[in-house]
Amino acid sequence: MILPCNESMNRWINDSILRFLSAAGPYLSNMNRASEVSRTESWPDARGRYGEFGGRFVPETLMHPIEQLTEAFEAARRDPKFQAELDHLLRHFAGRPTPLFHARRLTEHLGGAQIYLKREDLLHTGAHKINNCLGQGLLARRLGKTRLVAETGAGQHGVATATVAAFLGMDCTVYMGEEDMARQAPNVFRMRLLGAEVVGVASGSKTLKDAINEAMRDWVTNVTNTHYLLGSVLGPHPYPLMVREFQRIIGQEAREQILTRTRRLPNLLVACVGGGSNSIGLFYDFIPDREVKMVGVEAGGRSLTLGEHAARFAGGKPGVLHGTYTYVLQTPDGLIANTHSVSAGLDYPAVGPEHSALYRQGRVKYCHVSDAEALEAARDSSSWPIQNPKSQIQNLDDDGCRYISN
Repeated sequence: MILPCNESMNRWINDSILRFLSAAGPYLSNMNRASEVSRTESWPDARGRYGEFGGRFVPETLMHPIEQLTEAFEAARRDPKFQAELDHLLRHFAGRPTPLFHARRLTEHLGGAQIYLKREDLLHTGAHKINNCLGQGLLARRLGKTRLVAETGAGQHGVATATVAAFLGMDCTVYMGEEDMARQAPNVFRMRLLGAEVVGVASGSKTLKDAINEAMRDWVTNVTNTHYLLGSVLGPHPYPLMVREFQRIIGQEAREQILTRTRRLPNLLVACVGGGSNSIGLFYDFIPDREVKMVGVEAGGRSLTLGEHAARFAGGKPGVLHGTYTYVLQTPDGLIANTHSVSAGLDYPAVGPEHSALYRQGRVKYCHVSDAEALEAARDSSSWPIQNPKSQIQNLDDDGCRYISN
């Protein structure tokens, strides 16, 4: 069983999963068999579609830069020099490969599955975001851009973007909701220390969705010299593909490491899902292995009342947001719903289109964890001995999974 670790609430959400792992071993055999999965290298198609999801829904002014970016990305994938430079930076600048840590004492306490943690939190800047930022930063330089613009929620993507901009000698502007700036003040300080301009967003819910809105407006206005370094598997094609390809090193390393350590594949992969970059990075190279189950965990917030959570697969429906067709939390009138999560960055009202396709296909199960459950699990797993009794899986069906504690 493998979970990727990231700083702040990503780790808390993963911690909450540990509360039911003791029951996971015997339960895995009862999970519904996934539908037949072909090699997913065929995803996306030429239109950027993952089945019915994905695509490009953008104003005409962005079509040329998006097509230019697509061509540059496809050329870079085939360019040995580009790949060699990216690999060098991932190893010697970011700190790859990251360890796969066997959580022995937690495994013993829970008495079930052997738990391994993929330590993405040990990368330079403290999260997996640097993988994508290095790749897109090199692409921006290849395109002759001199400025990076980005959005951030928890601040980790903003810090990684500011770091790459400083390394490459580019200007950098990061948009961040004012609410997120208040609860992630240390990361705001880090971005500014690295020379980035951090712009607070006061519109809407003052969180990630609104920061993306402003970043896209900036990009439209300054498209000649600016690259939009989108932080997750969201947005119009080629962003979901591009970010996945830069993040799949997580799963490639984890696969090699678990086979070396245990001489077998894991039973289960677990990862939190905001936009979905760390989870798709872990899941992607295991998708053809039907014996490997996968669970994505969304932010359940305060309740499943619309506006109180960010669990897209528990309350959303297909729609278009920020250039892609995917599952979106919407009002009955089709407006984008407000969201909530104690985690800055997991409160986005949509999810990456490839996750929507994997959900529809049945290959990945998606569940949600509430604020209270996540905070309780974070406290429990940060102390020894763990105070609360073991949790159990209550229910798992085609719509996802729901977990409660005793």
